[in-house]
Amino acid sequence: MKALTIKYFLFLLAILLPVITLAQKKSPAHAADELFARQQYYAAIDKYKKAFTKVKNNREEKNRIIYRLADCYYYTENYHRAEAAYRRLVRFGWAKNHPEVLLHLADVLKIDGKYDEAIQQYKAYAERVPDDPRGKLGAESAALIQKWINNPSKYKVTNVRKLNSRAADFAPAFLSANYNELVFTSTRDGVTGKATDKWTGQNFSDLFMARQDRKGEWSTPVLLDKNKNINTPANEGAAQLNSRFNKLYFTRCPQIPDKKNGCQIYVSSRIGRNWGKARRLIIRGVDTTQAVGQPTLSSNGLTLIFSSDRPGGAGGKDLWMSVRTSKSAPFGHPINLGPLINTKGDEMFPFLRGDTALYFSSNGHGGMGGLDIFVSKIDSSGHWGKPKNLKYPINSTYDDFGIIFHPTESWGYLSSNRKGGRGKEDIYYFIEPPLEFTLSGTVTDDRTTFGVPNATVQLIGSDGITVKTITNDKGFYSFGKSQIKPNTTYEVKVSKDNYFNNIGRFTTAGVEFSKNFKKDIVLKPIPKKPIVLPDILYDLNKWNLKPQYQDSLQGLIQTLRENPNLVIELGSHTDSRDTKEYNDILSQKRARSVVDYLIMRGIDPKRLVAKGYGERVPRTLQKDIVKDGFLFKKGTTLDDAFINSLPSKAEREAAYALNRRTEFRVLRKDFIPNAGKVTIDTTAIQIAVNPIENSVKYTTDKKTGMYVVPCLINGYDEKFVYDRNSSGMISLKKALAMLQNGVISKNNFEGNPKEILKNNTIADHAVIHFDEVRIANKTVKDVKVIVSYRLNFDLVFGNYILQKFGKYHFNTQKHLFIFDEKK
Repeated sequence: MKALTIKYFLFLLAILLPVITLAQKKSPAHAADELFARQQYYAAIDKYKKAFTKVKNNREEKNRIIYRLADCYYYTENYHRAEAAYRRLVRFGWAKNHPEVLLHLADVLKIDGKYDEAIQQYKAYAERVPDDPRGKLGAESAALIQKWINNPSKYKVTNVRKLNSRAADFAPAFLSANYNELVFTSTRDGVTGKATDKWTGQNFSDLFMARQDRKGEWSTPVLLDKNKNINTPANEGAAQLNSRFNKLYFTRCPQIPDKKNGCQIYVSSRIGRNWGKARRLIIRGVDTTQAVGQPTLSSNGLTLIFSSDRPGGAGGKDLWMSVRTSKSAPFGHPINLGPLINTKGDEMFPFLRGDTALYFSSNGHGGMGGLDIFVSKIDSSGHWGKPKNLKYPINSTYDDFGIIFHPTESWGYLSSNRKGGRGKEDIYYFIEPPLEFTLSGTVTDDRTTFGVPNATVQLIGSDGITVKTITNDKGFYSFGKSQIKPNTTYEVKVSKDNYFNNIGRFTTAGVEFSKNFKKDIVLKPIPKKPIVLPDILYDLNKWNLKPQYQDSLQGLIQTLRENPNLVIELGSHTDSRDTKEYNDILSQKRARSVVDYLIMRGIDPKRLVAKGYGERVPRTLQKDIVKDGFLFKKGTTLDDAFINSLPSKAEREAAYALNRRTEFRVLRKDFIPNAGKVTIDTTAIQIAVNPIENSVKYTTDKKTGMYVVPCLINGYDEKFVYDRNSSGMISLKKALAMLQNGVISKNNFEGNPKEILKNNTIADHAVIHFDEVRIANKTVKDVKVIVSYRLNFDLVFGNYILQKFGKYHFNTQKHLFIFDEKK
């Protein structure tokens, strides 16, 4: 895409050319062709319209006029009419011999946001002209535009409305070392020249300046020079200053009728607050007939990069470099920056940043549409690297060009004729906002899904800084932007009494945009019941820890490292074969083998207690387990009665193997780590045997006289009120207490726990399945109760549940609840 003023006012490289026309000399379009050859597209439009009506019976000439008219619309930004004209040419088949029509049609389709159609036309052009990479690059970039818009870069771009007018305002440059003054090109009212340009129908351009006050407000732009040392009736623009801000380099395009003139680079020296007479910059090998312009200089003023369509380039306008030996010497012969930078399209508006980054605009590298801004950086060998598109929002589907940066900060200005501007082309301010990060999340109980209040959350940075906070009553925590730094890796360590610590991790390293991180942490309650370590199994009559099972202890090692205040018991078990005395000793040796391994891995021995349980505690499965191809169901107790009932020896051996296990449970949570090492005796065998009777003592509720019976629910001491007609009910208060104390978990609820346990409560009429209920010496699996908001007692059992245990009766004289023994 060529913007209305870019190719003449912005580019300022127009040359007064001799008349070149594809038509016969006496064609009705002859006058229009002369204007077109002089790049006076605005004036040529009416001439071509009139010529079209005069051409009779010459389809080729009519199509040629439509093509020229389409280009005039294209160059003057009337993209709607340009698209219609290019489509007409394709429909008439004229693009078969003039494939560039397909490229121009694709360009205007991309501008109009018709990306899929644009891709089709780019691909069609690539097939017709495979040596021109613009077709392939255009299709590739058009496919990415929507993604770039949906995922913008880190820059924020805003229109500097006080600098802009209804005309064209573009190509800004810093005018002073304070970086609060700009010089820019404009065709607004008040320019020096009074004539109207026949390309655009606008004024000829001049250099204007404006200053920003301490409040950030811009002054009304005024002419940079009223003495006509710089501004003349011709076009002036695309200025840059040297590093000392005492020399102004800019482009001037003389307007001498009927004479071949190329735009040239001029230089003026600052004299006090004024500028001296401008003189043409001497570049060896460049005469006044060649068009050069848009200069940018290295910090030492010895290297000049500019844009030109001089012979020897890749096609269109290329970027060239010229070097001089001193500031008083002329610049040497131009050197083309090569095919990595230059294309068959136009490369313009170069800007050197820090002498190592070259920013420029191009329509030949593919992009969002029209001129896009690219950057190339010098590599270790001193060569310019592959240009990188700055993407959206620096670039748009229109023309984006003339970018400048503050030398040390991440802000600057650019020009664009994108939608939403004030005039033809506008000046925009851009900034890379400082990276700001926040962190928030919710700490929840793994068992209940409820938020955990008053948990301590530590944010530990790789920079050595640690900050902490406390969760609120809903388990929510947050850290502000002042607490989280860029390029830092963080651990989020959460702790609370009666829970295992948990650690989350995130990093800001490599994150290019400000971000609100979210890190929810789940805390697992420390269970009172032993936890079976995964895959710590033993051969018959063996106690050594097999190498293949050592990896199973890594999770426990990690838990102990993350929870340095825990003291745990490692309890080992045998199957029921051999004598009890032998099995007690064997289980103790198995426990010690695990403890010894943990000590070898750096765990303080004072935190470990080995205990052998022998064969006395058959395993009750907490989940379905497949062993040696046999399925053992959740809730099964692997006692002798069950094992002896199994049909095959192989199945019985698998059950015995599941009993040969090691478990751990937390003994204390008050261990204080220290550097000392104390050897402890782990040889003692502790085994407690509690006789279990077929009856329990009950009490009587003082208010109602109802019987209150003790029981074990999921291994925890509880009580129920006997109401013969009840089906099994539990109060909300009691259900919440059981949930929070670990008697039950989210997995004990019937249905979706997220719905039942939302808002840190339990839904009325929720159904709870107790894994097991033991009363006296009787145990029943999967006992169902219903939550009631109106229940006056904590827990009520009736005959519906109790009859599952067997026949029972109450001895009111001895206050005993008794199960009748079978005779």
